[in-house]
Amino acid sequence: MTGLGPAVTWIKVEKPSFDLVGVVLGSFALAGVLLVAALLLGVIFGGGLIWFRRRPAPPPLDDVSLHLEPRA
Repeated sequence: MTGLGPAVTWIKVEKPSFDLVGVVLGSFALAGVLLVAALLLGVIFGGGLIWFRRRPAPPPLDDVSLHLEPRA
């Protein structure tokens, strides 16, 4: 046996680069999706509140009350 160590295999890897344009465009896309979601939820919730508050109120209790007032 000769005194050779284990064989080493070298793989060339390209230097990593930061994609600033991709990060900015991704941020704008996420902000757009959140904006549309917030707008839809606001329209649905606001429309529901307007619809609920415009319904006629139930008749007052005085129409069916027996007027049982305590005597002094």
